Amino acid sequence: MSVGVLALQGDFREHAEVLRSLGADVELVRRPEELARISGLVIPGGESSVMDKLARAFGLAGPLSAAVRGGLPVYGTCAGLIMLADTVIDGIAGQQSIGGFDISVRRNAFGSQTLSFETDLDVPVLGDTPVHAVFIRAPVVQTVGPRAHALATLADGRCVAVEQGNLLGTSFHPEITGEHRFHEYFLGKVAAAGFHG
Repeated sequence: MSVGVLALQGDFREHAEVLRSLGADVELVRRPEELARISGLVIPGGESSVMDKLARAFGLAGPLSAAVRGGLPVYGTCAGLIMLADTVIDGIAGQQSIGGFDISVRRNAFGSQTLSFETDLDVPVLGDTPVHAVFIRAPVVQTVGPRAHALATLADGRCVAVEQGNLLGTSFHPEITGEHRFHEYFLGKVAAAGFHG
């Protein structure tokens, strides 16, 4: 199973490490032709507006959007979740997303880096043990459309993990806490989809 990690910006190395530890062949994706060689893609955390600009500059935005709509399994964390959202609330001027996920997302919903926090979340699809989640300048899923559904919410009801068919998204960073269950769950989607380019 060859899984790509979008490697334009952000913490793509951490995702690649987790995926390799789970037995996946990992391809760092920077060019459109690399999309044809992968069965799934992770879009890492980072700065969503910079990622968007780089994706367009590298000619990746259109092919990525087409791949998402064509059924490629994609997991987005933090900025990656923003990249997948159909609607980005409070994006910077000119910011675009790949889209495909029937959600609206608010960028930096919890404030600046100094307001980062950690909490335990119930994520029933991953079992009974809570997920320890780290939020760093994290987005929040403001609205979940009819095609998507929430996997986890904060105590105040705000959605921070969401799923829609072959798409998976988290507001937080499981790749930096040693929490590998989301990546395992995603690899299950990749295997089930049998997607080849």
